[in-house]
Amino acid sequence: MIDLRTSLGGLSCRVLQEASPGARIELAVVLCHGFGAPGDDLVSLAPEILRARPELAQKVRFVFPEAPLSLRSLGYGEGRAWWPLDIQRLQALERGNASVARLRREVPEGLPRARRLLTGLIEELTLQTQLPLGRVVLGGFSQGAMLATDVALRLDEAPAGLVILSGMLLNEVEWARRAPIRRGLHVLQAHGRQDPLLPFSSAEALRELLVSSGLSVDFLDFEGGHTIPLDGVKRLGAFLATTLGR
Repeated sequence: MIDLRTSLGGLSCRVLQEASPGARIELAVVLCHGFGAPGDDLVSLAPEILRARPELAQKVRFVFPEAPLSLRSLGYGEGRAWWPLDIQRLQALERGNASVARLRREVPEGLPRARRLLTGLIEELTLQTQLPLGRVVLGGFSQGAMLATDVALRLDEAPAGLVILSGMLLNEVEWARRAPIRRGLHVLQAHGRQDPLLPFSSAEALRELLVSSGLSVDFLDFEGGHTIPLDGVKRLGAFLATTLGR
């Protein structure tokens, strides 16, 4: 497998594909890691998916961008973030000391900058691959899933699909306004019922918004916490295979 480190749209990225560098790619998959994880946190998903779905091997390019903010000074080592988070506040959600409904209406201060960077990455990627936006799957885990959702709802054209792994509803007023424009967009969403960081109810609220806006949501709930289960990886492989065939 080809494994390259490069820069796209000002973001450092790992790019993985089985096909030779000059081969024609039919689908690009951009997956954004979560808060506190190193930039290569999700890279292992690519070989897992390709082993399970060999029909994707010569046709898909995986791109794993590294978030712009270093968290080393906060004790996270190589961990990074798309925007700052108040972890104590999120932990308070678990104890019922804060309102999830209020949180989901907020717009994080660093979200616009993260959005611009990810949008720039997608623009450069489509130029490199000569793929339209309709052949780019956008997704991520946790904070990366929130960013991917925000960008997917704002692109000039709909992406090929959206993958939301342990994400939540954010920027609710704006997302509710933009979501109907993406009617018919295929979404894979997964969330653990025992998630101690982002409550399961926050994922249900996001699903409800997307479904009521006409998006097609495949929702995987699982007995577990803030993670990506094996079944979630299998479902992601199937989602990409189906998307490639459309």
